[in-house]
Amino acid sequence: MRLFLLTMLVMIAFAANSVLNRMAIVGTGIDPLIFAALRLGSGALALGLMARQAGRGMAFADRRRAVGALALLTYMIGFSLAYRALDAGVGALILFGGVQVTMFAGALWSGEVVPSRRWAGAVMALSGLVWLLWPHSGVGLIGLWPAVSMAAAAAGWGIYSLAGRSEPDPLAATAANFILAVPGAALLAVLLAAPEGGLPVQGVMLAVLSGVVTSGAGYALWYRILPELGAGRAAVAQLTVPVIAALAGMGLLGERPGMDFLLAAGLVLGGVGLSVLRKG
Repeated sequence: MRLFLLTMLVMIAFAANSVLNRMAIVGTGIDPLIFAALRLGSGALALGLMARQAGRGMAFADRRRAVGALALLTYMIGFSLAYRALDAGVGALILFGGVQVTMFAGALWSGEVVPSRRWAGAVMALSGLVWLLWPHSGVGLIGLWPAVSMAAAAAGWGIYSLAGRSEPDPLAATAANFILAVPGAALLAVLLAAPEGGLPVQGVMLAVLSGVVTSGAGYALWYRILPELGAGRAAVAQLTVPVIAALAGMGLLGERPGMDFLLAAGLVLGGVGLSVLRKG
């Protein structure tokens, strides 16, 4: 039960990132690349201070750092660019559907045994995602480039999560990954972003909130529980994020999913329960 509650807390943080990102980019007009750079920078600062306060040493010359930082940067940039056009729930759906594929492929590649019950749960959850994306659900056609951007983010996050399973110190590893990813995000923002009329204060505040709380603290906890979950269960658990994001979108962004969404949500949550809440 403890692992389940911690997993759900992390999933809520992940869903909050979708809502905060969409709220900032569409609601305040902040450039997506600037948002990503601020999110990474504020998260790096907070995590660095937390690691130092805890007396943790951060190793930057580790091969895992290169993989983690590059995967994190890919996720952050693709994520922000996609939310110029995607609703919070739809974006989260593409993201974690792609993560599902990436992490299950990683589990098989690394030789992890994926029990039939977990496969059944994954199929059930994915059927809910397919139902939610089907044209009758009211989602409609999704633009090519936003979908490609989110697919790249999904690959980045899946690789980042797989790399995190072998980290001996989750807090130090997360802090180092954030710190190393900041220069790349800052360079892209300087070269490609086009802010008009200065930075919106509310957009900056939302970026900092996303960076410090739902990203920095959330990812550190995610790295901590990943070894207990394993790649298979971690992939399926993340399928709850689109459902949580869509529910948050109803309350905060005015989205109004109908009965099709409720059916899809039932399938997704049922699949997650079948896969994660098993004995042993």
